[in-house]
Amino acid sequence: MHTKNSGRTKVLSLSWSKIYASEYFGIFSFALLTAIAAQITIPIKPVPFTLQTMTVVLAGAILGSKKGFYSQLLYLAAGAIGLPVFAVLPESGYGMARFFGATGGFLLAFPFAAYVVGKLVEKYKSYFFVVTAMFLGELLIIFSGTVFLNTFFIHDLSETIKVAAAVFSVWTVVKVFAAAAVYFGLTKSKGK
Repeated sequence: MHTKNSGRTKVLSLSWSKIYASEYFGIFSFALLTAIAAQITIPIKPVPFTLQTMTVVLAGAILGSKKGFYSQLLYLAAGAIGLPVFAVLPESGYGMARFFGATGGFLLAFPFAAYVVGKLVEKYKSYFFVVTAMFLGELLIIFSGTVFLNTFFIHDLSETIKVAAAVFSVWTVVKVFAAAAVYFGLTKSKGK
């Protein structure tokens, strides 16, 4: 009798271990993907073009609101302690200094954008709603970055909108549709 219960406990323990390991793997994977996407850079000043925001919205859509949030928080924490995860911008400093530079407002919005996308995709999984959720996530990042940049650096709203929002408009559309294609490609293959 004793061995029967301990066997069940062991099986339950192994099952929970696998669940936690897979959850942590997803969080870690998207933090790593965001770091890799940061290295794909077109250097425009003051804010470079990267693929980061595409991985941010994918993190929310694929992992869900909480795990998507945590993946981006992990990404920011890795950068804060000085790991080379942010886009290479020597003039912006390293570690915590990056949060006080021109890209700080964009970076700080990453966890919240992933959360918003995740929350919406958890409820609505149609193509229209997934694309809409991803656009909202992208807009949240752009809005936060624009406000931050205008408040602390440029002090001219029309100029800030030009360099922090308008310049990215076409690329934002491309990234959202690319992210949606990846999302639906993965969810279709997972369903098979």
